[in-house]
Amino acid sequence: MSTGNNPFRISSPQPSKQPRDLRKVAPQAPQAADLKIQMKMKTVKYKIAVLSGKGGVGKSFVSSNLAMALAAAGRSVGIVDVDFHGPSVPKMLGVRGQYLTADDKGDINPVVGPFGIKVVSIDFLLPRDDTPVVWRGAIKHTAIKQFLGDVKWGELDYLIIDMPPGTGDEALSVAQLVPNLTGMIIVTIPSEVSTLAVKRSITFAKTINARILGVIENMSYFLCPTDNKPYYIFGEGKGKKMAEEMGVPLLGQVPLDPVVAQANDLGEPFFLKYPDDPASKEFMKIAEKVIHIIENSQQETPQSG
Repeated sequence: MSTGNNPFRISSPQPSKQPRDLRKVAPQAPQAADLKIQMKMKTVKYKIAVLSGKGGVGKSFVSSNLAMALAAAGRSVGIVDVDFHGPSVPKMLGVRGQYLTADDKGDINPVVGPFGIKVVSIDFLLPRDDTPVVWRGAIKHTAIKQFLGDVKWGELDYLIIDMPPGTGDEALSVAQLVPNLTGMIIVTIPSEVSTLAVKRSITFAKTINARILGVIENMSYFLCPTDNKPYYIFGEGKGKKMAEEMGVPLLGQVPLDPVVAQANDLGEPFFLKYPDDPASKEFMKIAEKVIHIIENSQQETPQSG
């Protein structure tokens, strides 16, 4: 990778002029799109963006465990973490502390995680845990271009794109740059505050004509180990009601479990360590639904680039 115009250099000065507002940039025609991205994405069958309307809903946890569940179902999977200000995917997958490398041609080698998942995140490039990523929209746009176009993704069935909260620069860049985006998965928790914010994400996806594959409700309920009964800590049925109101499928309801927090804090891949946990079984069901919706849908034929 060249260092002169490399957005990954944290010490590089801020751009001298105000970056373009990407909301005002017309979508690129296919022939004008970044050729490197076009070439790299040709070998990726399905590209799924995972987003939420707000933070704190466990979006990166959902992205990481969905990736592992898809891989456990026999699919080849990659995951790109474009949450530059709060990258969590490496820790969720148990690969934090590793580094990205580049070959002689400047192509980036992804880190290989559980089940052979290929992982790319800004976290692999930060020198210290407390190093902030102080970037404007234009630099993040360039970084996303590098993550998509400079990484040796190879042949993949699924590429999961873990988005930051909200519908800002990164979401717009992904929508603009990823050729033939298969669809978006929205993550929520069963609280009124969360579902209100998530509705905006669904409207955003509809506005940019992205296919909504469905909603995943995280922290849906607590399954008491004593009486094996579900207790709805944040409320019951809000995610399902919201999905019905917005006309999108509810893919699954992931239970709240203390071992999830324990695994995440220790940097252990939850799905791999606790395969028999109810949350892991729910992720397997969600992966099977996603595979069915995408691969077996009669309304859409698979797109390869």
